[in-house]
Amino acid sequence: TCLQSLVIEKFGEETWEKLKTSAEVQDAFMTYTVYDDIITIKLIQEACKVLGVSMEAILRLFGEYFFKFCKMSGYDRMLRTLGGNLTEFIENLDALHSYLALSYQEMNAPSFRVEREADGRMLLHYYSDRSGLCHIVPGIIEAVAKDFFDIDVTMDILSMNKEEERTGKKEHVVFLVVQKSHSQMGRAKPNRLKGNQDIQRDQEVLGLLSFLRMKEKYLSVSVCPVKKSHWEVVRSIVMFGKGHLVNTFVPVYPERLWIEQKTFCNAFPFHIVFDESLRVKQAGVNIQKYVPGLQNQKIRLDEYFSIIHPQVTFDIFSICKFINSQFVLKVRRERMPEAWKSQPALKLRGQMIWMESARCVIYLCSPKLRSLQELEAHRMHLSDIAPHDTTRDLILLNQQRLAEIELSNQLERKKEELRVLSQHLAIEKKKTETLLYAMLPEHVANQLKEGKKVAAGEFKTCTILFSDVVTFTNICAACQPIQIVTMLNSMYSKFDRLTSVHEVYKVETIGDAYMVVGGVPVPTGSHAQRVANFALGMRISAKEVMNPVTGEPIQIRVGIHTGPVLAGVVGDKMPRYCLFGDTVNTASRMESHGLPNKVHLSPTAYRALENEGFEIVERGEIEVKGKGKMTTYFLIRNLHASEDEIMGRPYSRLDRKGEQKREAASQSSDEMTPEGSSEAGQDSVEAADRQRSSDQTETPHFPNDVLPSGFCALL
Repeated sequence: TCLQSLVIEKFGEETWEKLKTSAEVQDAFMTYTVYDDIITIKLIQEACKVLGVSMEAILRLFGEYFFKFCKMSGYDRMLRTLGGNLTEFIENLDALHSYLALSYQEMNAPSFRVEREADGRMLLHYYSDRSGLCHIVPGIIEAVAKDFFDIDVTMDILSMNKEEERTGKKEHVVFLVVQKSHSQMGRAKPNRLKGNQDIQRDQEVLGLLSFLRMKEKYLSVSVCPVKKSHWEVVRSIVMFGKGHLVNTFVPVYPERLWIEQKTFCNAFPFHIVFDESLRVKQAGVNIQKYVPGLQNQKIRLDEYFSIIHPQVTFDIFSICKFINSQFVLKVRRERMPEAWKSQPALKLRGQMIWMESARCVIYLCSPKLRSLQELEAHRMHLSDIAPHDTTRDLILLNQQRLAEIELSNQLERKKEELRVLSQHLAIEKKKTETLLYAMLPEHVANQLKEGKKVAAGEFKTCTILFSDVVTFTNICAACQPIQIVTMLNSMYSKFDRLTSVHEVYKVETIGDAYMVVGGVPVPTGSHAQRVANFALGMRISAKEVMNPVTGEPIQIRVGIHTGPVLAGVVGDKMPRYCLFGDTVNTASRMESHGLPNKVHLSPTAYRALENEGFEIVERGEIEVKGKGKMTTYFLIRNLHASEDEIMGRPYSRLDRKGEQKREAASQSSDEMTPEGSSEAGQDSVEAADRQRSSDQTETPHFPNDVLPSGFCALL
């Protein structure tokens, strides 16, 4: 989550999406879910590729940001109170991680050990089970030093190896931490004399040479686990001059210890005293109760316990080396009474203190318990823990915290489920809108979705086209229904593509009839040219659709008429945006009185296309049912467009002259009423009482959903 926040803040949302996709990680991360380090490594590796920087630089930046992220996440006050200086802060990190492990039980935190020097420099030992992440540490520590203690430090790696003193071959990295001097911090200030710059450069070179010599000597030191010589040599290398203690307080100790043995063992019910050979010399009363073997003072501590943290070899040298760390010991199950082996193994957490005069170590500890359930599982009670021991309060407080964490976890899971459902809902909504926009104009559909009424509007001029299949009734009689459906689906799919090419609106299909309109629902001055080009494209497309009876290309009739219409929404259950008026009837008559493979034009359609670059021939005067005698025309071709252009391969605007009039026409206030923007329906078509040619009769019906038109594809 921190890495996601870092990338988004520093490099933007698009970079994070790119990293997430290339690394193939999930969309969101849950706070209380454990994720494999492989995810982090993969993201960092992809970040290196995308951003063109080294992994070390990315990890340092991540470390710096992680400190900021922890502060923003509510850990600011907890971090500030860890220590009064940087050394104390680092020394108490392990204790903080131990506390957090009560809530985040599966966290795998690193361990830190500090060797302090008098002049402020120190050696920082970093131990981790997670290799490859050590470069995060300098970013964190440098940010902490600057923010909390107002100092600038540099961190350099002295050595990096597998720790031989710990089990499991853990990674061990030693950092040299040095506080920058004021001259170093101010070296970027302007107006500095050239002589000072030269001196500064010489000092930096000397400092670098000094560090390299120190590192060379450090790496040449024997790593044999000898009691003192190894680190004595190291400390002799890192000689930084003499310093003075800031704290001048001197404690006063009594001449003898004023407490008897019995009282001490009862006051500290969980403690163990053992010597250099790990022989147990003394134990608290309750630890004897729950680890009965400790009543035998001749046993060795490592016979009954194993060290969980820090993961060091169980001997006096390793214990003294990590004396400032918090130790967690776990009882060996095989050493417990048979009846107790079904219950969890007891863990102890506490401090190791070396007593020089007795040459022994006292382990002051408490049971390591997270909740009241664990207390019951060990068959223990709060009364077994000393009243002064804060473990009592810790268990009770953590019990409440665990309940809050579980509630938070549930809420987070629900939030993630809702996020996924929201994504699915958005996808389904898009599908629904796509289907809705296929049935109604977008702005009309949006008004209906908002619950508004769509008022009828008048379009003073538009061009309507009807087409049908010649001898369709005979084809239906001779073929299986699925063959008819396949043929119509192929034909309508081709016609549907042409509607996008020529920017005309498909009104609907009625059996084998196909109806489009130009200039509705969006007014345009080139509506006639658009419909004419669409008609020519229909005629070409029809040649690619085979008659299932003869195996020859089908033939279609096309009729076009130009005139005014009224448009409005009809119906509530399945609202339709329909066209009304005599223009619809006349366009239907042009189609029914046309000829196979001909585009039949009415007089008004002819006048709209005249001088627009089309070849048109006069048919002559014919008798039109309900209209009387009319002089009609046939559209032959577009003189300025090739077949590929007509078919949209590639698409180019064909109505060049009409397009010049489009803007003026669309802005004309008398083209339509304020609400006059819509599509057509079938009502006026049915009302026109269309007269088919003698070769057609009543058509059979097929399901609506088998054709791509979206509705009413009936045979």
